[in-house]
Amino acid sequence: MKRVDDFRLRFGKNEYVPIMVGGMGVDISTSELALEAARLGGIGHISDAMVEDVSDRKFDTSFVKDKTKLYKFNINNMDKSVVQFDLERLADAQRRHIGATMAAKQGPGLIFVNCMEKLTMNGPRETLRTRLNAALDAGVDGITLSAGLHFGSFALMADHPRFREAKLGIIVSSVRALQIFLRKNAKLDRLPDYIIVEGPLAGGHLGFGMDWAEYDLMTITQELLDYLKAENLDIPLIAAGGIFTGSDAVRFLEAGAAGVQVATRFTVTNECGLPAKVKQEYFKASEEDIIVNGISPTGYPMRMLKNTPAIGAGIRPGCESYGYLLDATGNCAYINSYNREVAAHPTEKNIVVMDKTCLCTHMRNFNCWTCGHYTYRLKDTTHKKADGEYQLLTAEHVFKDYQFSTDNQIALPEKEEA
Repeated sequence: MKRVDDFRLRFGKNEYVPIMVGGMGVDISTSELALEAARLGGIGHISDAMVEDVSDRKFDTSFVKDKTKLYKFNINNMDKSVVQFDLERLADAQRRHIGATMAAKQGPGLIFVNCMEKLTMNGPRETLRTRLNAALDAGVDGITLSAGLHFGSFALMADHPRFREAKLGIIVSSVRALQIFLRKNAKLDRLPDYIIVEGPLAGGHLGFGMDWAEYDLMTITQELLDYLKAENLDIPLIAAGGIFTGSDAVRFLEAGAAGVQVATRFTVTNECGLPAKVKQEYFKASEEDIIVNGISPTGYPMRMLKNTPAIGAGIRPGCESYGYLLDATGNCAYINSYNREVAAHPTEKNIVVMDKTCLCTHMRNFNCWTCGHYTYRLKDTTHKKADGEYQLLTAEHVFKDYQFSTDNQIALPEKEEA
């Protein structure tokens, strides 16, 4: 019976344990989590979502405070088009976060950064160019392009001296999305180094409509493998979304995937950036507690716990401080929904907005509890303590359980003494 450790993910002459830990923002996939994956010979992701806030927490910078002060005059204005990111400060935050992670790396694995195209930041092209090139400046091993089709993202890095050195990958959910990406970037003569195929059971934003349940990761994976073979493209394919055990991973590796990306089981590790009380909410969740809704201003469906505080919260848009989802004209779907409810209830102090959420503020405060489909199984991966709380795990334990387990077994951690 094969284990994940019987396979290797290959980039050129180098081999890695074929386990990639996904890049969960905002600093849920912490540097510490990514570093453990790299130390153990796999690949760890950090995320650059709201990187200025992440820098403020980690390095005592004042990017958010200064931006808030600069645009304080606009807080009560419905028009947010004036709120812009200082690109030099954005690059500084990106280099700090990624550079410090790279400086701490030990072991044979790699550190990648997840960059979402949907973080449009009131300057989609300029801010994405800054984030991508600053990541390369900081020496990151690779960049995963996510939450969008990224047709022009390679071109934004093409002049960087590390453009052909760093590993560059793309997340897709269909053959068609990959075909369009390759066609749009053909003139650069630069193929992606890896492709992550993310299925409908993944956590957070989904690359599907509300008909997500009609799709299947193994089917999409096989379609992509067939396409790559037909086109004679030797690009490693990484399967992601709903891979809960080492045996789940082996199924995809035996089918031809070069590796797997996993995240849900790492949300309840010591190294994960979620607050301890939120980790307990993940442990306690039942299958019925996990929903897919349309409250994200990005337009993508999003999977989360149904008791997440972000649902129905009518807080004032925090664009002057954050504004990561403002489009090129300073608009955001949440702003529109918020203003609609304010106009409809002019005397109410507490506004309720059900159809959208202020994703920036709620993610920053860990009040948007996005999760994978199998989060309800987390309780089966550890011990329940006498006080009703669940014992947290270490990233090393989870990683090695994926790596060495067989027969759909999950290894419980050594029980902590009361």
